[in-house]
Amino acid sequence: MISRLIEWSATNRFIIGLFTLFAVAWGIWALRNTPLDAIPDLSDVQVIVQTEWAERSPTLVEDQVTYPIVTSLLSAPKVKAVRGFSFFGISFVYIIFEDGTNLYWARSRVLEYMQGVQGRLPQGVTPILGPDATGVGWGFEYALVDETGRHDLAELRTLNDWYVHHWLLSVPGVAEVARVGGFVKQYQVSIDPATLLGFKLPLDRVIEAIRKGNKDTGGRVVEFNGREYMVRGLGYIKSLKDIEAIAVGTDERGTPILVRDIGRVGLGPDIRRGAAELNGQGDVAGGIVVIRYGENSLDVIQRVKAKIQQIAPSLPEGVKIVTTYDRSDLIYRSIATLKEKLIEESLIVSLVIIVFLFHFRSALVVILTLPVAILMSFIAMYYIGVGSNIMSLGGIAIAIGAMIDAAIIMVENAHTRLEEWEKEGRPIDRTRLLIEAAQQVGRPLFFSLLIITVSFLPVFTLEAQEGRLFRPLAFTKTFSMFFSAFLAVTLGPLLMVLLVRGKIQPEEKNPINRFLIRVYQPVVHLALKWKKTVLVMALLAMAATVPVFLQFGSEFMPPLYEGTLLYMPTALPGASITQVSQLLQIQDRIIKHFPEVESVFAKGGRSTSATDPAPLEMIEAVINLKPEEQWRKGMTVERLIDEMDKALQIPGVTNAWTMPIKARIDMLSTGIRTPVGIKVLGPKLEVIQRIGQKIEAALKPVPGTRNVFAERVAGGYYLDFEIKRNEIARYGLTVTDVEDVIETAIGGSTVTTTIEGRERFPVNVRYFRGLRDSLDGLRRVLVSTPMGAQVPITQLVDLRMSSGTTLIRSEGGELVGYVYVDVADRDIGSYVADAQRVVAEKVTLPQGYHLVWSGQFEYMERAKERLKIVIPLTLLIVFVLLYFNTASVTKVFIVLLAVPFSLIGAFWLIYLLGYNLSVAVWVGIIALAGVDAETGVIMLLYLDHAYEKRRTAGRMRTMEDLQEAISEGAVRRIRPKMMTVMAILMGLLPIMWSHGAGADVMKRIAAPMIGGVVTSFILELIVYPVIFEVWRGRQLTRTGATQTLHEGKS
Repeated sequence: MISRLIEWSATNRFIIGLFTLFAVAWGIWALRNTPLDAIPDLSDVQVIVQTEWAERSPTLVEDQVTYPIVTSLLSAPKVKAVRGFSFFGISFVYIIFEDGTNLYWARSRVLEYMQGVQGRLPQGVTPILGPDATGVGWGFEYALVDETGRHDLAELRTLNDWYVHHWLLSVPGVAEVARVGGFVKQYQVSIDPATLLGFKLPLDRVIEAIRKGNKDTGGRVVEFNGREYMVRGLGYIKSLKDIEAIAVGTDERGTPILVRDIGRVGLGPDIRRGAAELNGQGDVAGGIVVIRYGENSLDVIQRVKAKIQQIAPSLPEGVKIVTTYDRSDLIYRSIATLKEKLIEESLIVSLVIIVFLFHFRSALVVILTLPVAILMSFIAMYYIGVGSNIMSLGGIAIAIGAMIDAAIIMVENAHTRLEEWEKEGRPIDRTRLLIEAAQQVGRPLFFSLLIITVSFLPVFTLEAQEGRLFRPLAFTKTFSMFFSAFLAVTLGPLLMVLLVRGKIQPEEKNPINRFLIRVYQPVVHLALKWKKTVLVMALLAMAATVPVFLQFGSEFMPPLYEGTLLYMPTALPGASITQVSQLLQIQDRIIKHFPEVESVFAKGGRSTSATDPAPLEMIEAVINLKPEEQWRKGMTVERLIDEMDKALQIPGVTNAWTMPIKARIDMLSTGIRTPVGIKVLGPKLEVIQRIGQKIEAALKPVPGTRNVFAERVAGGYYLDFEIKRNEIARYGLTVTDVEDVIETAIGGSTVTTTIEGRERFPVNVRYFRGLRDSLDGLRRVLVSTPMGAQVPITQLVDLRMSSGTTLIRSEGGELVGYVYVDVADRDIGSYVADAQRVVAEKVTLPQGYHLVWSGQFEYMERAKERLKIVIPLTLLIVFVLLYFNTASVTKVFIVLLAVPFSLIGAFWLIYLLGYNLSVAVWVGIIALAGVDAETGVIMLLYLDHAYEKRRTAGRMRTMEDLQEAISEGAVRRIRPKMMTVMAILMGLLPIMWSHGAGADVMKRIAAPMIGGVVTSFILELIVYPVIFEVWRGRQLTRTGATQTLHEGKS
């Protein structure tokens, strides 16, 4: 079938040419329309349920909101994990679904389950779904900066909330624009309880009066003189004076009592749960653009930036929008790096072909096939939804050398046949000869490329984050190899007929070939002479690699360097927003002092996004770095992080370092933002905290621990009003009556909202600040009784301070505390092994409590279990395909000897480069198995051709004949073998000197392939002839014995 396809393609020039032009045009269109991104979206399918319950403590939120929601969703279909977060006044529940679940199906299932839980929630509390975005949705961040100093933080926040927010939210592809920093403007009515007592007014009457004093209404329409007038009652609050003039009652003489008579009305900030800071210059108002699920990140970011340019003239004078994080820079850098490597590889490989063949027109057969195969790969990428990113383009990059192997062998074989044809006096037509030359090697070459293609399929079985990372690479490598195999037997023969013309340089006149034969021939003769020694040395080389393999450390993945750092320190719980703001400014000034830093934008606490469940003490600083050519000499990312970490040793603050995209993915997948994390689960937060602190103390001396911090899950501060039920009963009061006073007089109650054009501002009522900033002041709070009396609150409650939690986490309905461990200068696998041993020795867990080791370690363990299946499966697939190709188990085992030969070089190069074993390294080894099979097939192909040629001619009778055949198949055919290996190597080497986003991952894939190809090729050149002689020699001996027996009988 392959032979017929080759002949048909070579003789139907118009159809194949038309098909090629169509494929190229289609490929260019697909290339231009394939979405670009830096890395694949590695995040899990998530749905967020956000529930606000204003002014309630985390314990109340956990008991009455988070826990009912979490337990109701545990049984939802395809749910993998349910995590709850209870903060002051708000609850977040993150539902993580299984891979492959449609996001909008998941959202509909969550809504369905939420209907059943609504009746179990407090009155007036309504859960809502978070944005339809993933963990890597934070694509763009900005800050509003006033260069004139005429606009305060309240004005900038108002501008951000009611104008910039809406403008950016209208951009297609934007799921949410979260706001952070600045001050939310608030009308504040501060009441004097003594004055209330004098007027005998309860606080709830004041609240009701203000609420009723802010209203517009309509009175249908009236008609005067033929005109229709719409009736309006205008009563909206528009200024402080409007509030001051609201009547709350009358005195004994009937004189109205106004709000200004019982307190003071002013403007102030609403309660803040987050702050933002830029470059150490002070607080700013900022925002985070969250990209919708499934959208093209680059297109959305470009539209956002275009919108910002469009709205710039509408901003107040001196105010501008400053970009603080822009993922499009990473996208452009990543794609530029891979494009550069693809071009480098293509040029180097083309040069290799020209040098070896010494015939430019013949080299064009190979050179022209390569871009067509790449473009056809983009067609497949476009239609299955794989975007252009460092992993998908990396799949093509690691395949380039192998993609042209078939074309190389075909062209080289055509050259050899043409030389023989010239010597034999041109007995047949040139076109027929070229077709026969292609047919001679076409079938085994097609199968060898197919082996490379299919051997990579087990990568598709990788799960979760590693599966999402490597699946695009597996797709593109599979596509590129498949299309190159297809073009090798279609376009290749046609190009050979068209281009392999003119004077062909004889093989023996090529100086490179003469040199290779001169070097290789004595090596083969020595190997055949010392067969046992060669085999023993090969076994010893494999044995010497075992100790090296056992020394390797392990990690989940090398860092996907993003060009931007994320500094994530954690302060002690209970810190006020004022302290957090001061801390942000101090740390940003220190960071901005480093010459490598372009800008730093820090956020403390939460933004308004449901994708940001951060407590007030958690800080995130996005550090944008200058181009590396502007760094100090010898500076590296790791060294820069170490220097910053030493400079940022602030008392009470624990440092952690990561990168923006990685942090979002890690926090979503496991809840842990550091490389290693320990989850302490159990029934009581106080015990969980004690266990966490013991683990923290135990891990600090473990080598490799840069920072370790156990969350103080019970480290917040509470002011408790414990109600005396007997006392309130004496006054005819209920618990609700007293708690309403606590909520409004002390905490402050938002009683209404002003409507001022497009802007909306809350109106808050509470006691004067002087009555709320000390215990003595709080004791003067009054509670109205049904009889009209005003009772001091201290008669009704016991007032005391206590400690408690500022954030309650849960997983699967079980309370949990996190221990964050930042690891440096050590591999994750060995560190966790030591850490687990130390914790087991020094920390005793009470009954009912257990630990879960998480972070990257959790991914690593899962990937390790999957690889135990994937690696044997790869070898099985290669074995089966080789058997279909060779129809000989012996030949299959000879070819598969290349695999252990290649592991020698793979492991030694990894060891010399200082790499740890990771998923990326094992993916490289999987790819290497297919390449090994291909080079083994080519080597065996030439040995077999030489053997069969002599046997058919009747010149295979003695061992000398066999050795001559081996010399012809091995030594005389060194050029095509060297060309294919050099093409593979030259296609991979540019990756090893690449730099930038994704380079570390690509290097770890390429390194085992480079080392493996080198040693497998060397050992194949030496060991294959020996094994072939042993195998065929035994056959020859048996055949000779049989012939002697027959002759004796006759």
